Amino acid sequence: MLKLPFNVDIHNLISDLKIISWQAYDILQHYSNEIKDNNKNEELIKYKYADDPVTIADLKVNNLVISEIHKRYPNINWGFLSEEKGELNINNADSSFDWLWVLDPLDGTRDFINHTGEYAMHLALNYKNIPILGIVLIPSKEELWIADGTSVWSEKRDGYKQKPFQTSRKDIKDMIVVTSKNHKNNELNFLIKKLGFSRNLSMGSIGFKITSILRGDSDVYISLSLPGKSSPKDWDFAAPQALLTTGEGSITNYQNKKLIYNKEGLNQSGLIIATNNLYNHENLCHEVEKIIVENSII
Repeated sequence: MLKLPFNVDIHNLISDLKIISWQAYDILQHYSNEIKDNNKNEELIKYKYADDPVTIADLKVNNLVISEIHKRYPNINWGFLSEEKGELNINNADSSFDWLWVLDPLDGTRDFINHTGEYAMHLALNYKNIPILGIVLIPSKEELWIADGTSVWSEKRDGYKQKPFQTSRKDIKDMIVVTSKNHKNNELNFLIKKLGFSRNLSMGSIGFKITSILRGDSDVYISLSLPGKSSPKDWDFAAPQALLTTGEGSITNYQNKKLIYNKEGLNQSGLIIATNNLYNHENLCHEVEKIIVENSII
């Protein structure tokens, strides 16, 4: 049984998170339409750094989620870590909290701005730095993915539910891999080519990529961030990990070791592999490690 803070019922919590998520959907849809009006872009889009945009939608969803959870559970001692929680501070994940909400209000901001549809909202509840509950909202598909610690499923706004697709593809040469279209490097391209997947799809948000695996549109996601370059953070992987590991999948490094959360800097760097099949995952990690050792590519 999923461990939660005293007096928190899992059914009530999931019900509340659904309500909050669809409210976030409305905000994201509203500002997506607003951004289409180029005359308003300076008001709606800011830059934290030269190539790191943030929109008013990020901030509105961030405030909605945190305020609603506080309002609905005012006496629960859990913390919040969010990409948009004021100025990013690597210590704003207080390790004294056993239960920590990890939020990315808009994963894939560039795709949101460019209207590709490949963006998501991530929300996870970590217990002692392990994601135990996860929400990934895919507004462009009107799809809400939920992991409650026991099962994982997607819902439409009308309540229609669907379970994850279980792939029958066992051989790497038959699998479809998905990689980032915004963060590419020669080392990852070399690895993908050596593995010999049947197809390589490029997508935006990590949540969008992981749900493509759950939906059966792809089989594997591989991320490689090189030393000295930007890397994903805790909020990029916590909710997607909860979805996959609640089911029959996994997200690990290439040595099949679990991701570690709440580290200094909150970075999830190096080579990370995600699948929806534990057997495939172990075999794939083995093949990846062999290629890395033989070719010294990272």
